[in-house]
Amino acid sequence: MKAAIIYTSVTGNTSTLAEIISEKMAARDIETDLIPVDEFRPALLHNYDIVTVGTYSWDNGDLPLEMEEVFEAFETEDLDRVITGVFGTGDSFYPYYCGAVDLFRDMLYVHTKLAVTLKVELTPQDDDLHRCEKFCDRLTREFAVFT
Repeated sequence: MKAAIIYTSVTGNTSTLAEIISEKMAARDIETDLIPVDEFRPALLHNYDIVTVGTYSWDNGDLPLEMEEVFEAFETEDLDRVITGVFGTGDSFYPYYCGAVDLFRDMLYVHTKLAVTLKVELTPQDDDLHRCEKFCDRLTREFAVFT
C-alpha cells in the first residue's frame, strides 16, 4: 500500500496537519509521500492506492488558485479505484468554514472512493491528534474493504 498527501498551506496550519497525518500513516507502516502542491504532477496520482488532499480555503470558502490543477486532475484522470480523503484548516469566523474542503469532498465522492474528511480550526491542537488517528483509520479500513 502506498499513499500520498498533496497539500498547500499559507499560514503553516495545513502543512502542520499534513505532517501529523503523514506521521500517523508511517506509524501504520504505510509508505507515504508528502507532496507540496508546487511539486504535484497529475500522472503521479496513478502511483498511489491512497491519496489525501490538504488545503486551506481562500476568500469566501473558495479553492486556493494553486489547488485548481489538483482538483482538475481528479476530475479528468481515471481514479475510481483510489481511496481518498480530504482535510483542511480554517477559521470558523468566516461564513464558509473550510469551504475548499467541502468542494474537494463533493468532487472526490464522484470520481474516487472517498473515505473521510477532516476540518481543523486554525492550528492543530492536542485534541485534533485523535481526530487525525481516526482519519488514517478510515483511509486504511476503506483500502482493506476495496482490495
